[in-house]
Amino acid sequence: MAETNPNSRLEAFCDGVFAIALTLLIIDIRIPSTEIIRNTPDFWLALRHIAPSLFAFILSFAVILITWVNHQAALKLVNKTSSLFIYANGFLLLTVVFVPFPTALLGEYLPTDHSSPAVVLYSSVLALQAVGWILISGAALSTGLTRNEGAILAMRKNRSYGYVAFAVYTVSSIVAFWFPLTIAISTTIIWGFWLILGVSLSSE
Repeated sequence: MAETNPNSRLEAFCDGVFAIALTLLIIDIRIPSTEIIRNTPDFWLALRHIAPSLFAFILSFAVILITWVNHQAALKLVNKTSSLFIYANGFLLLTVVFVPFPTALLGEYLPTDHSSPAVVLYSSVLALQAVGWILISGAALSTGLTRNEGAILAMRKNRSYGYVAFAVYTVSSIVAFWFPLTIAISTTIIWGFWLILGVSLSSE
């Protein structure tokens, strides 16, 4: 029997990578062993100390979730694959599995006076993720993988969004050297907007 979806193995592999990346986000969230808990108030204080890590976890969970949703939508625009498309897809997955590392740094150092490197790295990863989208869209268009004219237009739009995102997060990574907290807040607002937009569009 002929395979009805030539990209089924690629989709299954990508879903597994996204699932692992989401799971890895929670691993570093724990009360430090140096915390001394003698009573309930001490326990609440210890939980308050990991609030920045919880913030970073929720932000990165939203980032990876939205990326997965968009990735699923992008794969529906193509009805075949190519080596160029697979490697471009691999680069995007590389940026996804790397997210837990800057997430842990963001959670640990954001409340400190030396949080700039963590925010710079986080924004840089998002910029590289935008490059992944540009590569995937370009590979699909250049090798004729799209299903129809509508899919071509959608893939071109994805590529345009990729260029915009790359510019935004490149600038953010530079500005974060001086204003890390401002960039962290603006990044949260941007991804919050995309999450709300995605939910609203899916409910229509």
